[in-house]
Amino acid sequence: MTRELPLLLPLVHIRPLQPVDLPRLMELERLGYPNPWTEAVFQDCFRSDYRGWALQLDGVLQAYAVVAYLFDEAHLLNICVAPSARRAGAGRRLLRHCIAASLHDGMQAMLLEVRRSNQVAAALYETEGFKVIGVRKGYYPDGLGREDALVMSLSLIGEHR
Repeated sequence: MTRELPLLLPLVHIRPLQPVDLPRLMELERLGYPNPWTEAVFQDCFRSDYRGWALQLDGVLQAYAVVAYLFDEAHLLNICVAPSARRAGAGRRLLRHCIAASLHDGMQAMLLEVRRSNQVAAALYETEGFKVIGVRKGYYPDGLGREDALVMSLSLIGEHR
């Protein structure tokens, strides 16, 4: 079982993403990533084999996650937290919600990629039980070059969940 940490978030609400959220998603995506997803990519994520989650703080969308389902595996494709909501537990809360929802939906594992240089995110995933299972060479665009991704996995079945 993962260690419970205090989550310093008043009036948190997590709900499914909706197409009306696209302008805010695009804003947060541009703030969070050097190579942001396009609106067309987000629109494609409203299919039945995807789950999108919005975390609202005091009624304002401050974080989102997109998960794709394939057979019995949930693939966390994107999780982004507004700069003003970072280091307050929003990412952890949203990640835990994605894990719980995936388990509820019958998924047996969750997979994700994280930039090798993103030590903060990798540490978050590790504290929630994810293990590095591989590396995708040159997975992320990085200025003029490419950056490797750590592939991480979490079993959603078994004793630790």
